[in-house]
Amino acid sequence: WVGSSDGTPVMSTWPSDYGQAWTLASSVERTGIGLHSGGQARVRLEPSDRPGYRVGWLDAPDLGLVRLAPEQVCETQLCTALQLDQRRLATVEHLLAALAGTGVTQAEILVTGEEVPILDGSALPWVEALAEAGLQALPEPSGGLALAEPITVSSGASFATALPYEGLRLGAAIEFAEAAIGRQLFSLDLSPGQFVAEIAPARTFGLRSQVDQLRAAGLIQGGCLENALVCDGDQWLNPPLRFAEEPVRHKILDLLGDLALVGLPRAQVFAYRGSHGLHTSLAAALSGLPEATPPACPPFG
Repeated sequence: WVGSSDGTPVMSTWPSDYGQAWTLASSVERTGIGLHSGGQARVRLEPSDRPGYRVGWLDAPDLGLVRLAPEQVCETQLCTALQLDQRRLATVEHLLAALAGTGVTQAEILVTGEEVPILDGSALPWVEALAEAGLQALPEPSGGLALAEPITVSSGASFATALPYEGLRLGAAIEFAEAAIGRQLFSLDLSPGQFVAEIAPARTFGLRSQVDQLRAAGLIQGGCLENALVCDGDQWLNPPLRFAEEPVRHKILDLLGDLALVGLPRAQVFAYRGSHGLHTSLAAALSGLPEATPPACPPFG
């Protein structure tokens, strides 16, 4: 294990691409505050011998494990929340982005509480947890959703589209009236290493003008300047940013986490003024596609 020059955790065995199936080598836990509930939450990540991500409950193990899928999405206001049989689990996107982004194709997610901890507002603490647990290569290829033609979903002026592509390229564009954000565009060909360095550290963000209204509505009860960037017109209340275009990079993080509900496509995916509702609609549209047969690749990158 080593750290990069900017402090980003680097693992010598991060997969080189998304062609192979991987799980955790050991279990790892994190606890923290839920962004919206403000309540304490605990998550234990464990290896799995079955494809996909399955959620269970540390406080109710008799409920069993439920494999995640787009049709479980029950709420998309400022986070992605899932209805998992008798239980609801909110703010899953950063954790799922960390798993999918680092190449983990299967894992068990055991939870206490109604929300995944927000930690520092990015996927970086989850990447650090995965580095602590280590990854284990599995003998089978990961597959990947195959697109025969473009798929687009839209809502008003916003849209998300997926185009056939041999790898995985993600992009996003955002527009805000606030000068500190303005118009931002970012895209990249994604690999586990690129995810860790370029996307995972990007933190969630919000507007100072909306804080009181959101709290009155019962949202962001656990939000603070330690777990979210807050924009106040032409300035940030808690600089410095980790990237000049950190907000749009976080949108790509959210997009990746929402796509992880169905699995990473072999596609070029772009979201304009994206939202969790739009991202999960695209995941649902992708969910009926067959898996591609990926090229053979070595078990370690």
